[in-house]
Amino acid sequence: MSAPRPITIVGGGLAGLTLGIGLRQQGIPATVIEAGHYPRHRVCGEFISGRGVEMLERLGLREALARAGAVEARTAAFFSGRAQSPVRPMPAPALCLSRFLLDELLAREFQRLGGGLRLHERWRDEFGEAVVRASGRRPQPIENGWRWFGVKAHARGVKPVADLEMHASPGGYVGLCRLSGGEVNVCGLFRRRPAAPAPALDELGWLRGNPGSVLHERLARAEFDAGSICAVAGLSLAPRRAAAHTECCIGDALTMIPPVTGNGMAMAFESATMAIMPLAAYSGGWLTWMQAQQSLARACDARFARRLAWARFLQWFMFASALQCRLGALALRSDWLWRAIFRNTR
Repeated sequence: MSAPRPITIVGGGLAGLTLGIGLRQQGIPATVIEAGHYPRHRVCGEFISGRGVEMLERLGLREALARAGAVEARTAAFFSGRAQSPVRPMPAPALCLSRFLLDELLAREFQRLGGGLRLHERWRDEFGEAVVRASGRRPQPIENGWRWFGVKAHARGVKPVADLEMHASPGGYVGLCRLSGGEVNVCGLFRRRPAAPAPALDELGWLRGNPGSVLHERLARAEFDAGSICAVAGLSLAPRRAAAHTECCIGDALTMIPPVTGNGMAMAFESATMAIMPLAAYSGGWLTWMQAQQSLARACDARFARRLAWARFLQWFMFASALQCRLGALALRSDWLWRAIFRNTR
């Protein structure tokens, strides 16, 4: 029996490291190439929902996250200006853990299993046979006439009424989730026209919300951790079909889902986990690289199509003017809409 073919994974974020762990658990040689280092902060909601938690359990990682300080989120609430939804129980508990801790945890587990981790290295070759692209989002300076950017920071002195809060405004939305040690992750997605001046990110004005809003009051006494502040621009939120890629892609390199769904981390874990068996079959010589890639693409498109369609509607709704008026207040209190959102974006 011939030795298993090695797999190279370009990108050491959630998807890349999770795939590497899964391959090593199958005894497959795997190398992750990462341009950055660990630990470091990333713009992220730091909220693992639904099937993402199931994938962690399948790989035997749930307990490791708990030991690292993952906090369970069981309730959620939505806000728009002064209007708000009731605090509702989530259909299933989510996990909240800082990416500063999570990425390093996954990197250590990958190395413990014998995986090769090469840091501070950029991939400059083709994404051909036996190479998986997990290098994150593909920058898109302008999309549908807007520039999209994200900002994230950890704060203390914040007391959310729910484990997860989403705050909408005409220019963006901000999510709050509880972390361990009394910290709260504050992460927002914003948009501006290309001709508008660059935002003053150093003052955290975008994250604090508009004066008079619940968000602004919530963060009035917040003490932000300067080392956690980070931003990212050129976000592309248009859904992409896996079958349209000529490369083997997972995570954000495959497609990004609007962050309002709280499902980005889950999709990273899911796409990585779905890639394990097709790539194992390639490594063992039972599938060609093209067959493995196409098998993964079909599985991802089948799994994510409805979720991405609903996410696109929800993204539009968060920026719709109707959400800022009385109709929006009624929508926030709709139990039907609440159940539909969670059912179709998980």
